[in-house]
Amino acid sequence: MKLDYEQYMMVKEALHERANLLEIAPHLSAPLPIMLPVYKWWQLPYYWAGIKMYDVVAGIHCLKSSYLLSKSKALEYFPMLNKDKLVGAIVYYDGQHNDARMNLGIALTAARHGAAVANYTEVVHLLKTKNQQTGREKLCGAHCRDVLTGKEFDVRAKCVINATGPFTDSLRQMDKQETTKICQPSAGVHIVMPGYYSPDNMGLLDPATSDGRVIFFLPWEKMTIAGTTDTPTDVTAHPIPGEDDINFILREVRNYLSPDVEVRRGDVLAAWSGIRPLVTDPNSKDTQSICRNHIVSISDTGLITIAGGKWTTYRAMAQETIDAAVKFLHLPARPCRTVGLMLEGAKDWTPTLFIRLVQDYGLEEEVAQHLATAYGGKAFDVAKMAQVTGQRWPIVGKRLVSEFPYIEAEVLYAIKEYACTAIDVMARRTRLSFLNVQAADEALPRIVQIMGKELNWSQEKRTEELEAAKMFLYHEMGYRSRSERLTTSSEIHLDYQDLCHRYKNRFHKFDKESKGFITTVDVQRVLQVSAIDPPFFSRLAVKKGQVSDSRLAILLKSAEATLDTRKAVTVDRSGGGL
Repeated sequence: MKLDYEQYMMVKEALHERANLLEIAPHLSAPLPIMLPVYKWWQLPYYWAGIKMYDVVAGIHCLKSSYLLSKSKALEYFPMLNKDKLVGAIVYYDGQHNDARMNLGIALTAARHGAAVANYTEVVHLLKTKNQQTGREKLCGAHCRDVLTGKEFDVRAKCVINATGPFTDSLRQMDKQETTKICQPSAGVHIVMPGYYSPDNMGLLDPATSDGRVIFFLPWEKMTIAGTTDTPTDVTAHPIPGEDDINFILREVRNYLSPDVEVRRGDVLAAWSGIRPLVTDPNSKDTQSICRNHIVSISDTGLITIAGGKWTTYRAMAQETIDAAVKFLHLPARPCRTVGLMLEGAKDWTPTLFIRLVQDYGLEEEVAQHLATAYGGKAFDVAKMAQVTGQRWPIVGKRLVSEFPYIEAEVLYAIKEYACTAIDVMARRTRLSFLNVQAADEALPRIVQIMGKELNWSQEKRTEELEAAKMFLYHEMGYRSRSERLTTSSEIHLDYQDLCHRYKNRFHKFDKESKGFITTVDVQRVLQVSAIDPPFFSRLAVKKGQVSDSRLAILLKSAEATLDTRKAVTVDRSGGGL
């Protein structure tokens, strides 16, 4: 609407790069239809015109043409949608990819083309040399530290490129302490909910939420991902999702789903926060304006900084940065060759590759589909490492947890893909911790056991890995918010009278058969007699050593009171049924 040429070029570049991503990593990326529900008649032509412009700008790279849907058709495609005041919908196509596997695919492809890849390595300080004639300093490398071992070493280079995202200013200030900061970090929280919250092949986008932010609601890895927020934050290596942000997303989701669909806080299976490295152009006169595109700057000492941008345009950003380095240092170089360069696993991938995995190795179909889409042509290498299950079917491929298609062989293969920690496996090689934090916690001991055996970890190291991964799940994957939401707790203070009287009497009311102990069947019986839904009980959580304001305590207390007052329902009152 504002005829912003910079915005136009940014969108055009992103659409070109989107097409390239779909070409070079077809196993990791795919088109996804996204619906914009419309609840006011005047918005229908307005949004339709905007989406059609999106198609026009894409040109030959347009995935599929956008189209209008009537109210009835919109509800047919997205039955969970709120139908009140709905006038229609617009569907457009965008790309979706597995970001963790894409990141790894880029690193592995670079390594196969001669790059030296270092994992868990941080820059301590930059190395400089001084020109004796001019007195000017010039960067000549970096002094680095292996975070896992503590070993420090120098890396010498003709050119140092700062491509550190939210940590951009840290490197720039290593180069020159008084350098003005250009990064304005913004936190974006995402949540994962069960797959039944969205159709398998249709996403939802709300372009104008209650506070102006954009909310999306997409099928992802057979789950539903919803987000995102946009709030200023401090730069940290361990961002934590806040309860306020989680509830904001849930409120917006409720606005667009049918009242029949109860959007519950307890259905948030995982939550995490990412940091967007929004930047201001250091060469711009208006230093307060945030650059929505990326910027490349070169300091007096030769530090080349690439900052801003987004996932889709990573390749174009890299090309522009290397071109700037070549020009600055007057290096001989051939033209960029990364357009169309297939990433790791893409070369031998076909849409039917999973069938061969099922037929040749005896993998479950769901597991085979997962391996094919995550590893592409390298899925056969993973399948070869899979252990025999000892069952009639599947022949090979023991799952880490029953409800997800991740198998134990992937832990072994992850080590070949530079995985160093248990967190690497469950978050950065598989997506288990992002999909269901409780399932990841359940799989964690087995992951540590497999890695410990393969890497010869001591018992002390295994315990350390287990605790570090649990802390990661608790803080960074939303386990803490989930636990605090389920119960606010206080310490138990029991005296002799409490133990011998009140709780003893309560125990005997539940232990109707005088067994001397209480089973889940006993508790279920009490809840059924009290007309309390047993599945609700199965979702309760109790912290060891703490109780107060606990759902379980409240339920059992009310159920206990009901035991004394509730009378048997006579046959005639119940209609004479059994």
